[in-house]
Order: sequence, then structure tokens, then C-alpha cells
Amino acid sequence: MPRRRTTSSASSTAPSAPSSSPTPRNRTPQPVRVRRRSFGDFVKAFFAFVALAGLVAGVPLALALTVGWPLPGGAPSLDWLQREITVETFLHILTVIVWLAWAQFTACVLVEVKAALSGAGVPGRVPGSGPSQLLARQLVAALLLVGATAASLTPGLSQLGQSLEGNQKPAVAAAQQTPGLFAQQQEQAAATAGALAEQAGQAEQAAARADGGGSAAHGDTKYYRIQPPEGRHHDSLWEVAERHLGDGRRYKEIFELNKDRVQPDGSRLSEASLIRPGWIMEMPGDARGGELVEMPDEAPNVSEQVQQQISDYARSGDHAQGGGHTGGGSGDARVSLPEQRPAPATPAPATPATPAPSAGQDHATPAAGQAEASFGLPEALLAAPLLAAGLLGALGRRRRQALWQSALGAVGGRRGMEPPTPTGDAQDVQDALLVGADPDGVRLLDRSLRGLAASLAAESRALPVVYAAWMSGNGDLHLQLAQPAGKPPAPWQLGQDQTFWMLTRAEAERYEEAETAAPYPGLVSLGTMDDSRLLLNLEAVPGIVSLSGTEADRAAVFASVAAELATNGWSDRMTITLVGFGDDLTPLAPNRIRHLDGFEDLFETMSAETRQRRGALGAAGHDSVLTGRTGPAQHTRWAPHLVLLAAQPSDEEALRLAELAADAGRLGIGYLVGTGGTDLPGAAWEMEITGQGRLLAPLLGLELDAQLLPVAQQRAVVELFSDADPEHGSDGPGGSGNRPPFLVDVSEQGRPAVYARLVGTYEIIGLDAPDGDRSAQLHEALALLLLHREGVHPRVLSSALWPRGVTEDVRDALLDRLRTWLGTDPDGGARLRTDATGRLTLARSVVSDLDVLRSLYYEATQGRGAGSRQVRGRLLTDALVLVRGPLLADRPEGRYRWLTHEIIDAQLPLLVADTGLALCEFHLERDRAEKAIEALNAALRTAPADERLWHELLRATHETDDTDRLRALAADLIGRSGARGLPPRTEALLDELLPTWRDGAAAAG
Repeated sequence: MPRRRTTSSASSTAPSAPSSSPTPRNRTPQPVRVRRRSFGDFVKAFFAFVALAGLVAGVPLALALTVGWPLPGGAPSLDWLQREITVETFLHILTVIVWLAWAQFTACVLVEVKAALSGAGVPGRVPGSGPSQLLARQLVAALLLVGATAASLTPGLSQLGQSLEGNQKPAVAAAQQTPGLFAQQQEQAAATAGALAEQAGQAEQAAARADGGGSAAHGDTKYYRIQPPEGRHHDSLWEVAERHLGDGRRYKEIFELNKDRVQPDGSRLSEASLIRPGWIMEMPGDARGGELVEMPDEAPNVSEQVQQQISDYARSGDHAQGGGHTGGGSGDARVSLPEQRPAPATPAPATPATPAPSAGQDHATPAAGQAEASFGLPEALLAAPLLAAGLLGALGRRRRQALWQSALGAVGGRRGMEPPTPTGDAQDVQDALLVGADPDGVRLLDRSLRGLAASLAAESRALPVVYAAWMSGNGDLHLQLAQPAGKPPAPWQLGQDQTFWMLTRAEAERYEEAETAAPYPGLVSLGTMDDSRLLLNLEAVPGIVSLSGTEADRAAVFASVAAELATNGWSDRMTITLVGFGDDLTPLAPNRIRHLDGFEDLFETMSAETRQRRGALGAAGHDSVLTGRTGPAQHTRWAPHLVLLAAQPSDEEALRLAELAADAGRLGIGYLVGTGGTDLPGAAWEMEITGQGRLLAPLLGLELDAQLLPVAQQRAVVELFSDADPEHGSDGPGGSGNRPPFLVDVSEQGRPAVYARLVGTYEIIGLDAPDGDRSAQLHEALALLLLHREGVHPRVLSSALWPRGVTEDVRDALLDRLRTWLGTDPDGGARLRTDATGRLTLARSVVSDLDVLRSLYYEATQGRGAGSRQVRGRLLTDALVLVRGPLLADRPEGRYRWLTHEIIDAQLPLLVADTGLALCEFHLERDRAEKAIEALNAALRTAPADERLWHELLRATHETDDTDRLRALAADLIGRSGARGLPPRTEALLDELLPTWRDGAAAAG
């Protein structure tokens, strides 16, 4: 059947049906509060009238009086064409052009006035008159806005105030503009009159249905077939009512006529906003629109199959069949729980014995028993594995970066090898991150999404629009698409219907790293339903996502969303703009997060970016960011921009925001806006957070245990990141920040009872070998405790040894064996203890070589060795002797996975390098170049990538005056550098020490 002439986003702002029950409303466009005309409106109308009068009447009058009619009175002769072009001729030509421009503008004014007065909807286009018609539209709208009934007569003026670029955008983008924007600013009397007329129409319709639907039997009832989507935009009952009934608010009549009737695909209409392509809609008797409204027996342009569907539907006039059924399947905008999931595996018992409560329980005041069962750790982070993994990974990167910055930028020392030990809430939050993090889940999600993008690109297929992702308890991944997109590429498979693509965990494990952009970086966790975790794709929303609830409850959701977006592992680049946040979250990701002061700053910034993105998409020939994000034409400018507006906007701000967000979905811009009520204009998806930590979204079919980040945990997380900054709390070379957290007695009298060698192969001196079956686990537990002398939370220990969970009795049995194995000191004290906070600590008599190495270096540089050169040399030599290789060089595969969360792998090489450099300097002071070279080579075995060691080795070798040896060292360096080449500073040093090194490099190449 013929395509519809206009399109409109289902998320457009418009009045909604009144609710007769307390259930949350659907996605039907919502009304904007009535705003009375202001003095500014009258001023705008006056100037619009003056401008129209001047352009329509003043221009031709001025031309007639000053120039006159420019065209000749008769047909031109050959002599006339051969005359010389004078200034007068040139002026006449310009006058003709001005007359044509005036005629075109006048035609635009007439077209706009006709559309406004007739209520015909979007006016027709005058060919080649983009700027002229936009100006005419703005002037006519401003003039009619102050009329007593102007607002009700101008449904086609919804694009007033848009930029020229917005007026010229494709129809798909234009269709998302909010319909009837000014119609909703009419006087209260006009609104009341419309409501009365609507009630009268509904009463008439009800009376007609009471007659038994006889009109349908007589074949004079009109029907409409829901159109397929155009791009990312779908047909809606509001749009159908606006086109064929003259008023979008009459969509309720169409809904009542067709509610719960069986459609051709077997589904039923249950919510006015949830319609599907191909459905048949019975229309009220006064529907108009010609060929778009079909009659069962008068549809010559419709296939026989469709005619039969309409005829069958006409005979199903009984609305009472199967009420309350909610259909699933393609085209449904609901975000529903995957149905065809493999049976969940037996859940791993939580640690400790009681199962971990839902994410929302931490937000409420926990009972004393709950607090005791959770060992004092915040459950909000324990129940947020993807958020915890992102924060933990980002924190580790920040701490490593701080280490290198301190090492390379320090003069005569630095803050220290360790970040400040967190205390209080920060310590509890760090432990919760260690326990709750699921880095494997993040890795699989990232690889699965990138692998999907690479497979689709290889098949020259576009990325489908994804509304949500579900991660089930057994690790399977389900993507819910906005609409069917065909068969997914292997190993993906169809899920419960055409809008679900599924990938099992076993198949995801086989994915390799894919060199492609992250396809869906806007996915963010909202909470859990049953055993599945929901990630909503904020940048795919065709409009605004609103979040209602109390301010404190909303703040916990906003903080969780912002923190996960800033640190997640399945995105590349993005911008996160925060407005109305009480606390600064910038330390989490300075390159991603930015705070704005208020709505005006936000509107100015996002208006400019919206125009820029729309223009960039048009210039690149893409219809959305998804088509430009992957494949050979991928570009970083398609990174998402997600706006989190925590402060509730005013009515006027909400209206402007709705206009701004209308085209956001295809541009990669997402909006999450907080509101105290449920009437936010332009809200496509609506959610509510309750005081019990439940996230409700009836339109999407969701009721989740919300993922939250309460204010106390939010501030503690920020504190962890701020403390990792090398500029934060720096004490200088001689300050306490250089002091290791645990110092041992390095004299002969300080011999420990238990000595563990961790630097190199793992060896333990002073203890009998444990039982063979338990040895590996006991060694790993002891290593974890030795690397954390400040104490280890029992849940951190158990999650490190049993990442998939463990029962309380198994954990306690391990601790008993560990306590027995370590034994007691001569004074009777146990070597494995529990401090006041419940954390496990080791007695001072249990020492590792890493503790000794740190203590020796500290004593040599800031302790006794600082004032005695002889003591310094002896201590540095003793320290370097302890270095036998990398940390836990022989650790078995599959164990010590918790080391990925640690920064010890970065700390140890820096400590060894500093020790080697200090000993090298000690020997060079006495011209002992060979000893210096020996010390540097020993350090390079553990820190081979430290550029400082190589530089000192070049200088020490140069001191030997052995050119061949220096040339050999340079050749070795060149070979190690590979295709990347030598670093610039290394090249500069070689130019100084061995000017001929480039000749040797060229000969080797």
C-alpha cells in the first residue's frame, strides 16, 4: 500500500490519555503544562507583524516606486540584444532577481498561513526555498502565537525556532521533532473546549459500538494498516490520529476501537504506544486521508493478502477476548526478560554463609544482622560486578600511572612505592570492589560486542539498534534489538524471537580480540531481574530517559550510571556531561567526565554539538552513528555523548530539552533526566526508583533490584581515585610519603621466624611443607597476606582464592589450616591474627623478601645510609642480592588471578630499578665503572623495560673507554627496540656518547 507521507517519532511530546488507575502510564507522548502568554510573546508578535508587512507589502511597493517595472514592454528584438550593457540594465536585472525572491517568500508565507489555519499538519515545501520558508514559518508562528485560538490552529508550527540546518535535515530526522509544541501552550479555555469535544466524540463512538458494530458489517468502516519503520522511526497512534483525524490527541479513540483484538500476527494491542508494522487499526467514522485509510472492499492498491487480513479483522469486532495479554515479538518497544535461556546452573554460594542481599538493600537502612553478615562491606558494590570491575581496573591504571609519573619526574626521590593505604569508608569500598568485581564478565562482554561488530562488517551489514543487553547468571549474553535485523552472524543465534540475539558463554570464550570500535559503548547496568543483569543502551533511546523518585534515591542511581559509564571496559571514547551533581566525579575519569553549572550551559553546549553531529553525519552519508562507528570508515567522532541531568528541569527547560533530544538517538547522544514527577516532556522511556531500591519501568516491562551507588560509597570511591593522584598529598623527597607501610629490622638481631621469598621463585623458610593437596592454596593465601601487611578482609581472601564463590565452612577450614601451619610465636601469640576491624593480619615475625627489600632501600636512602656512604653501599648491595627475578616467577597457571588487581607488578620493577640506579651512582662516585655495570645488569634482569637503567648502562660503559663494548651495547639496544625504534632520549644520548652508532645501525639494517 502507499507509503505514509509524514513520519513522527513515537517519543514526541504530546498529551497523554488520562489514567483511570494508579498504574504507571505508557510511552504515549505527555502533555506540557499550560503556559500563559507573556509580554515577550506580544513583543515577538509585533515585530513579526512588522517584518511580514515590510517583506510582503513593503518590498514590492518600494520596488514599484523606485525602479518600476524592470521588464521591457514588448518582445525583445535582435538590436535590443546587441545593445551595450549599462548600469541601468544591470540594475534592472538585479530588480528582477529581487522580484523573484519576493514572490518566492510570499508563496512561503501563504503556504505557512494556510497550513497553520487549516491544521493540516506539516506544511508543503516550496521548491528551492529552504531559508525563505524557515523565515516565513518563524514569523507566521510568532504572529499567530498570541491569537485567542492561534495555538489550536497551528499544529504544523512545531519546528519554530529550529536552525536552518535542522529545517533542511532529512525527513527521518525531522520526524522526531515534538509535534504540536505550540498547540500545547494554548489558553486554558481552549484546552477545556477541546477536552469537552473529545469527550463528546468518545461518547458518540461508544454509542456506535453499542449498536453492535453494524457499520463494520455494512462495509463502511475505515481501516488503517500500521506502516513499517523508516530508518529508526516507527509509526504511532498519535501520528495516525494527527494525519487522519486532525488531532493527535484522538489516538485514544483508535486505541479503544482496537484494544485486545487479535492482529494478523496473533498478537493483541494492549498499550497505545506498543504497535507493530502490519497491524490493522479500525478507524473512527470521520477519519480522512484518502488512500492511506483503507476500506475492506475499496482497496484496489492493496494486495489480496492484506485485503483478506482487513476483512478478517473486521469480523473480529469483539474486544473482550483475552484482555490483559501483552504480546511479545518484533517491533515491541518493551525491554523484556529473555525467555529462552538455558536453565541456570546451581548458584555458587555467597561468601559469607548468608547470601548477598539485593543491590537495593544497602540503600535502605540495614538491620544489625544484615550489617554483621556483610562484614561491614557496602552491599551496593558487592552486587554490582560490572561497575566494581570497571572501578577497580580504572583505579589500578591510575595508580600505575602515578607510579611512573613519580618515578620519571622525581628529583632525588619520590612519594613512595605504595599509594596511601585507605582507611575507613575508603578501605571498605576498596575491599568491596575486590570482592564484587567480575573482570571476566567485562572481558567477555567487550569481546562479544566487538566480535559481533567485526562479523557484521565482514558481511557488509550495518549494526542493529540495540535497546538493551541481558547477562544471565550462567554468563550467556542476550541483545534485545529495536526491530528484527535478520539472522545474526555465527556464533550468535536467534533468541526467543526475531528481536533477540543470543551468545552463550562457551561461544564467547572462543572470541579473540577484535580490532574494531566498541559498537555499543552506551550500555550501562541498571539492576537485576531474577538471575539476569540488565544493561540499557542510553544512546539508542529515541528521546529522553526520565528517572523519578526522591532526590536521594535518584542521586544513588545517577552516581552508579555515571561511575560505570566513566570506567567500563566495553567502550573506547565517550563524553559524559553531568549537571546537578552534588559531588565532583571528575577524578574517576578526567578525560571523560565534565561538570556543567546549570541548564543554560548544558543547552548551549548540546545545541552546538547536536548541530555539529547532524552535519557530520550528513557529510559522511550516514543515517546514524551506528553506520559510521564500524567498518573501514569508522571514526572517533562517533563516540557517544551521554548527558546525566540530576537536577529537575523547570517546565520551560524541560520543553527546550525535549526539542533538543528529539533527534538524539541517531546522533549517539543520550539523555538521562531526573524528575520529581512523571510528566517530563519528551520522555520516551520512564523509570522510577523507590525507597526500597526497586527500579520500576512498567512501559519497558521491568521491575529490577536497582544498581545503586549511595552518597557515602560515592565519596569513598572518589577518595580512592584522588589519593592515587601523584600530586595529592605529596610529601616531597624527605617526607613520610616515602616510608614503606611495613618496615622490618634489617640487622642481625631482626632475623624473622618465617621468611618467604616472593621475588623470583616462591620459597618458604621456617615452616614445614604443608599437605600436598593443600599446599598450593595455603601458599597463595600466605602470599596475599604478605603483600597486604595492612590486613586482608576475609571476604577479599575467599574471593581471591575462590572467584566463583565458596561456602562459609570451606573458608573457615582453610583459615584454620593456615593458622595451624603458621603456628605461634614464642610468646604464644598466633602468627595469623584478626584485628579490630575483622581483617586478617600477619605477625611481625612473618616476613617476605619484598618487605626486606623495601626496608633496605629505605634505610639506604633515607635512614642510616643517608649519612654514611659506607652503610649506604652495603645496604644497597644487600638489597640487590635479594632480586632473583619477577614476582612469584613460578606461580601455577590459573592461580594468583587476583594479582591482576594489584600494582605490585609495576612497583617491584621500579623498586629494583631505583636500587640499581642508586648502587650505580655509589660506584661511579669512586670511578668503579665495572661495579656500576654489574649493578645495572642485575637490576635489568627484573626491570628490562626501564629506560633509565639503559641510559646509566650506556654512561657507565662509556666510562670504561671501550668503544667496541659501547658499540655492542648500542647494537643490543637497537635489536631490542624492534620496529618501533629507539626512544628519542636514548637516540640523543647515543649521539653524544657514540656519534657513529647510526652507521652501525644502517649496516645492521
